Amino acid sequence: MRRHTLLIDADDTLWENNVFFEKLIEDFISFVEPCGYPRAFIRHVLNETERKNIRQHGYGVRSFGRSLEETYLQLAGEKVQHETLARIHGRVVDLERTPPQIMDGVPDTLAYLVQKHRLILFTKGEPAEQAAKVQRSGLQGFFEAIEIVPEKDQATYHGLVHKHKIVKTQGWMIGNSPRSDINPAVRVGLNAVYIPHANTWELEHEPVVSGSGKLMILPAFRELRTHF
Repeated sequence: MRRHTLLIDADDTLWENNVFFEKLIEDFISFVEPCGYPRAFIRHVLNETERKNIRQHGYGVRSFGRSLEETYLQLAGEKVQHETLARIHGRVVDLERTPPQIMDGVPDTLAYLVQKHRLILFTKGEPAEQAAKVQRSGLQGFFEAIEIVPEKDQATYHGLVHKHKIVKTQGWMIGNSPRSDINPAVRVGLNAVYIPHANTWELEHEPVVSGSGKLMILPAFRELRTHF
């Protein structure tokens, strides 16, 4: 008998993701530094630009690329170089083509969990982009359903619980992001497993909150086999 419904995040939980974005951001800051701004200020402007574009264009590599280009144009002013814009665009295209790098222990752990529990992949982002990542990962066969949403907030979790008839006391959200995976899940009454990642996106950082459900913190995905 399957005892739990496990909602499992994708980016930076099943495969590496943000480390590739961070590498490009570091290179981008180096492109912009000759304009005379400190690295921390360039990152701040980029973060604010990303926040704006997420509201207008959602998540994903293309929205990210738009933010890089807009940040460069804003900071470079009259010093804009078309070669630099082309360089940024080329790096974004390369990022979009980067295949998923599955984290250590993930396939074996999913194979173990699916024998006992109902697994649902729950990820946010641009639908076609995320679906392509899932397809390239080869992990889709472990999941009863794959849910790709524009934002993972409390309303989305409520909708998911209703759609899949999840008993909240038997439902667990598993992920690396306090803002998207852990806090909204526990606020709607689900349990959660927080698996911190050293490269979790800065805009996903929040203090982890407690709710009516259980909260578990594990050092790695493979540790789920000990608890489920």
